[in-house]
Amino acid sequence: MPKRLPYRATTASGNRFDFDFPLHPETGSAVHVANLLDAVLATLDREIRQLGPMSNGDVLQAVAMALAVRTRILPGDPARMGGLSAHLLAEALAAPTVPGPGNVSPEEPRDVH
Repeated sequence: MPKRLPYRATTASGNRFDFDFPLHPETGSAVHVANLLDAVLATLDREIRQLGPMSNGDVLQAVAMALAVRTRILPGDPARMGGLSAHLLAEALAAPTVPGPGNVSPEEPRDVH
């Protein structure tokens, strides 16, 4: 059975989301993955608070560019590394996600995500 990483994210507005991420078969440590994910999301939250209002598109674009930079600086065939990154991203985006009870509807405008 494939390894999974259950993960709970709580937004600044208080919305909660429970994810069930698939892990690559060659994952070295699920704990390291979870800790680094925590650190990346905390850093994003901190920087967004300091920089002020910005569009969701700007955030996603910066995160996509960061993934591209990390992918290209890793040793190995760039095409294979790009394929692996694309595969991992597609699997993460397809991971089952359960919104928490009482979450603000995505259609409702709000200042904090």
